[in-house]
Amino acid sequence: MMRACVIGDPVAHSRSPLVHGYWLSELGIEGEYGREHVTADRLEGFIRGLAEHGYRGCNVTLPHKEAALRLIDEPTELAAALGAVNTIWVGEGGRLYGDNTDVHGFIGSLDDRAPGWRAATNAALVLGAGGAARAILLALGRCNVEHVIVANRSRARAAALAAGQAFSIEPLALERLEEALPRIDLLVNATQLGMIGQPGHAFELASLKPGALVVDVVYIPLETELLRQARRQGHATLGGLGMLLHQAAPGFEHWFGKRPNVTAALYDHVAADIAAGLA
Repeated sequence: MMRACVIGDPVAHSRSPLVHGYWLSELGIEGEYGREHVTADRLEGFIRGLAEHGYRGCNVTLPHKEAALRLIDEPTELAAALGAVNTIWVGEGGRLYGDNTDVHGFIGSLDDRAPGWRAATNAALVLGAGGAARAILLALGRCNVEHVIVANRSRARAAALAAGQAFSIEPLALERLEEALPRIDLLVNATQLGMIGQPGHAFELASLKPGALVVDVVYIPLETELLRQARRQGHATLGGLGMLLHQAAPGFEHWFGKRPNVTAALYDHVAADIAAGLA
């Protein structure tokens, strides 16, 4: 049987088995996708021994994405640029390949659920300076967004992230965020703020440019307080579930040999599971 899994610490919260299990059933593939709780001290042995454990590959979630990059044989150009992998597969001779599909996931989600966003986005603002922000900034650059701002509590960290990109990015201290909102077409939260168990954002969206799209990479809950606030003010909003689904598709193809589709039925299936878990 073809097998793959998601690894992390913790990992019990991951909806990846639900997503891949849906595709396996839909496509009639005899395969299995599970969870593996892998701590930092076990990471190297597990990744290097994927084939021995009967796996064709795995997804990598927090906190192992950067460490996993150093344990594979050949990262894609994108994974190397981001300094992290979230998808690993075993190639010929047991060689380990790795990719980072977050850029694909972000672009795919917006193209799918917010068609026309590219033409409507002249200026974008990304909140955060971590791994998710790095992937989203690269995605915005690939989509030729003309003006990009990255805001973070530490302006120095935002500046360091901006300096590492191949296109011009304006760093901004978080306390000056509201000054930038009137000129923003796309606002993206790339932090964990708003996630279950985490504090929310401490700023108001009243000055955000009318018609701006507000996106949150958080998908538990499905609608964060940031998105609720934006929706009440008449903005189109998009949560993080679509990004999760679209970033999963390339890995499935590597492990199980067929490219799955992200459909409304899949979205509703996973959303219902998340809502039931929160209830």
